[in-house]
Amino acid sequence: MSERAHTSVLLDEAVAALVHDADGVYVDATYGRGGHARAILARLSGRGRLVAIDRDPDAGRAAAAIADPRFVFRPARFAALDPVLDSLAIGLVDGALFDLGVSSPQIDAPERGFSFRHDGPLDMRMDPREGESAAAFIARASLRELTEVIRDHGEERLAQPIARAIVAARAERPVVTTRELARIVAEAVGPRTRGDWRQDPATRTFQALRIAVNDELAEIGRALPRAVARLKPGGRLAVIAFHSLEDRIVKRFIASSSRPWGGDERLARVPLTERELPIPPLEAVGRAIRPGPDECAANPRARSATLRVARRTGAPLPADWPAAPAR
Repeated sequence: MSERAHTSVLLDEAVAALVHDADGVYVDATYGRGGHARAILARLSGRGRLVAIDRDPDAGRAAAAIADPRFVFRPARFAALDPVLDSLAIGLVDGALFDLGVSSPQIDAPERGFSFRHDGPLDMRMDPREGESAAAFIARASLRELTEVIRDHGEERLAQPIARAIVAARAERPVVTTRELARIVAEAVGPRTRGDWRQDPATRTFQALRIAVNDELAEIGRALPRAVARLKPGGRLAVIAFHSLEDRIVKRFIASSSRPWGGDERLARVPLTERELPIPPLEAVGRAIRPGPDECAANPRARSATLRVARRTGAPLPADWPAAPAR
């Protein structure tokens, strides 16, 4: 799928929430195929600037098609926001956008190994040049580790029988293709019940392995506080999540960072007046935004998306904030 064919989810909503100053500097921390980036550039003036980041080499090739002096792309994990901005001599920015998870072009490319719908090598790495592939992880992981990954990252109630089936299969021969893994999972799961019969039995296992191989949840946890530390007062943080594990991290981070006591319920019970409370570093903007029925009908992959937005206050960051202090 080309960048032109790719449909960015919650495009208008995310860009409208993010861009509040046409002359500002913004970060698209998950460039993908550039849908959000192009829409951001369309809202910026000639003085505006956009920095895009993505670790997928295909994203870098897609970004090369944008010939705009206001735009710069850097290949990196989104948690590497600090060194990217430092290398560009950029201190604080006016907004940062994160579109989490795997993109449609990645899913639709058989050679990337993200989907059981196509037969291909069992890779699943966002950057195929680094780290451990899904096949390599399956080959060396213990039964316990496989079970925990499938259970915790896939929210799969049949994690143990699936893990056992994978271990038994790899004893016969290496599990190296997507269709082979999908078949093993399907045989282990059998007919689905409890309302999830419409979902392919391999869906949650593939999600779990992808998250584990790319360290996705930890990456989100590292990136969000770093992004907030680089926001100007009034700057916006906009995050689109596609499943409950991602969204839970985002929701909890924004909630705790929007409370004077940082989410510590013990401090919430300390008898202080409102004027004595410290100002939190973030302020949640509105409620979570989800795609409407028209967008879901046009793009079924949008159905699970959730957009959350927060605004940076003028308060200093707490001394124990897990990121480099704003400059």
